[in-house]
Amino acid sequence: MTRVLLYTGKGGVGKTTSAAGTATLAALRGLRTLVLSTDASHSLSDAFDSEVGQEPTEIDDLLFVQQIDAQRRFERSWGDIQAYLRSVLHMVGVDPIEAEELTVLPGAEEVLALLEVRDHVRSGRWDVIVVDCAPTAETLRLLALPDALNWYMERIFNAERKVMRTFRPFLSRSSSIPMPDDTVFDALRRLQSDLADIRALLAGPDASVRLVLTPEAVVVAEARRSLTRLSLYGYRVDGVVANRVFPAAGADTWRRQWVAAQRGILEEVADSFRPLPIWESPYRVCEPVGVEELAAFAVEMYGGDDPFARATEETSLWVDRHIDTDGRTYTLTMPLPLASASELELARHGDELIITVGSYRRVLPLPAALARGVVAGARLDDGRLQVRFSPREVARPLPIETASELAQGLTAEYNAQQEPREAAIGESR
Repeated sequence: MTRVLLYTGKGGVGKTTSAAGTATLAALRGLRTLVLSTDASHSLSDAFDSEVGQEPTEIDDLLFVQQIDAQRRFERSWGDIQAYLRSVLHMVGVDPIEAEELTVLPGAEEVLALLEVRDHVRSGRWDVIVVDCAPTAETLRLLALPDALNWYMERIFNAERKVMRTFRPFLSRSSSIPMPDDTVFDALRRLQSDLADIRALLAGPDASVRLVLTPEAVVVAEARRSLTRLSLYGYRVDGVVANRVFPAAGADTWRRQWVAAQRGILEEVADSFRPLPIWESPYRVCEPVGVEELAAFAVEMYGGDDPFARATEETSLWVDRHIDTDGRTYTLTMPLPLASASELELARHGDELIITVGSYRRVLPLPAALARGVVAGARLDDGRLQVRFSPREVARPLPIETASELAQGLTAEYNAQQEPREAAIGESR
């Protein structure tokens, strides 16, 4: 299977250089490699100092670079839906230019660019695909979109389509607003299928995310939040690149102060992201540009590590839901690294557990065994969220299901229970 590596981080930390260097190293090791970007700024051509086209362009042995035409992908997947929405806005008097802007799905171009990654994986042509993602905030919105649209499609799409089939003739005669036809619904269904493919690919065992940072307090704080949120959506993080680290050798007084300050932050990085590897890249005299410089950058950064090995549970952080049972009580365990109780909220809605971390939310469908019960307690312990479910007839439901209050309400009885047997239930879609 094709190994897929995604690089993201705060803008300006060197994620494009890290992605390009990694791809160059893969090609030097004999792996047929493609590196592409979902970032609208498209800096890969600058990193390689080479013209890059909309199709994979070979710039060195086994090394191909592609600048995705996100607009083309967007029109192909969203065009029919957008055309219908524009027609509705036109009928209610919205200016055509404003209608064009209002019908652009935020982040759609970037997420649909990942369809290109899916197609390349399916082709079987590549050993390694390296993706230079947009800055962290855009990447998180991008990776959350498949879950969000799937929720909408499952709850609203099917019912709405049945209603439209029944009442479209009547509605068309009684209203001047055009009713969506099967072309629009089919386009929505295709989009849902495409996003489900992306979700399955990026959350699968052959794909992982790498966070790129510089040893600065603000940057590291964002990287910590990114790890938690990526884990919330079920994406595997298997390494951290610490870029622009001042070398200690030969440092003058001014640089020694920087070395000391960065070393303190790097110790925090090691503590925060353990057990992930931290690959350090020294501050270079000039920016690495071109194949030779990028290769040297990657060799120095990774040292003797194999950056293309598949990540395992021991070498990565990701969401792996487990259900433990002691007979009648079940406990759902879900890693949320670096999350704190103050920013975490839980809510139960039907057969779903709604997990909110800060401003990010995920709706987690519950297995039948848990859906039949009620939440009886929860706690956040060492980066792992544990939610306890009891049968309805014996459960003691809590009035407000927030993580902090649930943690306080967890009794000593829970802690005294025997360590239950774990059974992996897989990642929900």
